[in-house]
Amino acid sequence: MRDFYLAEPVDISNGFKDFFDTIGLTGTGLVTKAIAAVIAVIAFRMLLQLSADPKTALRKGSMAIGTLFVAVILAMYGSVLFSTVTNSPAKPPASGPTAPPTSGPKS
Repeated sequence: MRDFYLAEPVDISNGFKDFFDTIGLTGTGLVTKAIAAVIAVIAFRMLLQLSADPKTALRKGSMAIGTLFVAVILAMYGSVLFSTVTNSPAKPPASGPTAPPTSGPKS
Protein backbone atom coordinates (compact mmCIF):
# COMPACT_ATOMS: atom_id res chain seq x y z
CA MET A 1 0.00 0.00 0.00
CA ARG A 2 1.39 3.44 -0.89
CA ASP A 3 1.68 6.37 1.47
CA PHE A 4 -0.95 9.05 1.02
CA TYR A 5 -0.30 12.61 2.22
CA LEU A 6 -2.88 15.36 2.19
CA ALA A 7 -0.21 18.04 2.53
CA GLU A 8 3.52 18.28 2.28
CA PRO A 9 5.22 17.99 5.69
CA VAL A 10 6.55 21.33 6.94
CA ASP A 11 9.24 21.67 9.59
CA ILE A 12 8.00 24.08 12.24
CA SER A 13 10.52 23.17 14.91
CA ASN A 14 11.29 26.84 15.62
CA GLY A 15 7.80 27.32 17.04
CA PHE A 16 5.54 30.27 16.43
CA LYS A 17 7.85 32.00 13.93
CA ASP A 18 7.71 29.04 11.56
CA PHE A 19 3.97 28.65 12.04
CA PHE A 20 3.21 32.28 11.20
CA ASP A 21 5.58 32.13 8.23
CA THR A 22 3.60 29.18 6.83
CA ILE A 23 0.30 31.07 7.05
CA GLY A 24 1.84 34.29 5.78
CA LEU A 25 1.46 36.43 8.90
CA THR A 26 4.19 38.35 10.63
CA GLY A 27 4.07 39.42 14.26
CA THR A 28 3.02 42.91 13.24
CA GLY A 29 0.28 41.54 10.98
CA LEU A 30 -1.03 39.34 13.77
CA VAL A 31 -1.17 42.27 16.18
CA THR A 32 -3.04 44.49 13.73
CA LYS A 33 -5.55 41.71 13.01
CA ALA A 34 -6.08 41.17 16.74
CA ILE A 35 -6.63 44.90 17.32
CA ALA A 36 -9.11 45.00 14.44
CA ALA A 37 -10.95 41.98 15.85
CA VAL A 38 -11.27 43.59 19.28
CA ILE A 39 -12.57 46.83 17.73
CA ALA A 40 -15.09 44.82 15.65
CA VAL A 41 -16.37 43.05 18.76
CA ILE A 42 -16.80 46.42 20.47
CA ALA A 43 -18.71 47.73 17.43
CA PHE A 44 -21.06 44.73 17.39
CA ARG A 45 -21.67 45.17 21.11
CA MET A 46 -22.52 48.81 20.50
CA LEU A 47 -25.02 47.73 17.82
CA LEU A 48 -26.68 45.24 20.16
CA GLN A 49 -27.17 47.85 22.89
CA LEU A 50 -29.25 50.32 20.87
CA SER A 51 -32.12 51.94 22.72
CA ALA A 52 -35.78 52.22 21.72
CA ASP A 53 -35.59 56.01 21.39
CA PRO A 54 -35.14 56.72 17.65
CA LYS A 55 -32.93 59.80 18.08
CA THR A 56 -30.55 58.09 20.49
CA ALA A 57 -30.58 54.87 18.48
CA LEU A 58 -29.66 56.74 15.30
CA ARG A 59 -26.75 58.50 16.99
CA LYS A 60 -25.42 55.38 18.73
CA GLY A 61 -26.00 53.23 15.64
CA SER A 62 -24.05 55.58 13.42
CA MET A 63 -21.19 55.58 15.94
CA ALA A 64 -21.25 51.76 15.95
CA ILE A 65 -21.20 51.61 12.13
CA GLY A 66 -18.29 54.07 12.08
CA THR A 67 -16.41 51.94 14.61
CA LEU A 68 -17.04 48.85 12.51
CA PHE A 69 -15.77 50.70 9.43
CA VAL A 70 -12.55 51.58 11.29
CA ALA A 71 -12.13 47.92 12.28
CA VAL A 72 -12.55 46.75 8.68
CA ILE A 73 -10.08 49.32 7.33
CA LEU A 74 -7.60 48.40 10.06
CA ALA A 75 -7.94 44.70 9.24
CA MET A 76 -7.39 45.31 5.53
CA TYR A 77 -4.68 47.98 5.60
CA GLY A 78 -3.31 47.85 9.15
CA SER A 79 0.02 46.31 8.26
CA VAL A 80 0.61 49.03 5.64
CA LEU A 81 -0.45 51.80 8.02
CA PHE A 82 1.72 50.58 10.87
CA SER A 83 4.72 49.73 8.69
CA THR A 84 5.53 53.43 8.38
CA VAL A 85 5.61 53.74 12.17
CA THR A 86 7.91 50.80 12.86
CA ASN A 87 10.74 51.79 10.49
CA SER A 88 13.90 52.75 12.34
CA PRO A 89 15.10 56.33 11.88
CA ALA A 90 18.01 57.04 9.58
CA LYS A 91 21.40 57.08 11.23
CA PRO A 92 23.31 60.36 11.24
CA PRO A 93 26.38 60.46 9.03
CA ALA A 94 29.57 59.28 10.64
CA SER A 95 32.25 61.78 11.48
CA GLY A 96 35.90 61.00 11.97
CA PRO A 97 38.81 59.71 9.94
CA THR A 98 36.69 57.10 8.08
CA ALA A 99 33.99 59.56 7.04
CA PRO A 100 34.12 60.85 3.46
CA PRO A 101 35.16 64.48 3.11
CA THR A 102 32.34 66.98 2.99
CA SER A 103 32.29 69.73 0.43
CA GLY A 104 32.30 73.15 1.98
CA PRO A 105 34.60 75.92 3.16
CA LYS A 106 37.64 74.87 5.15
CA SER A 107 38.59 76.97 8.11
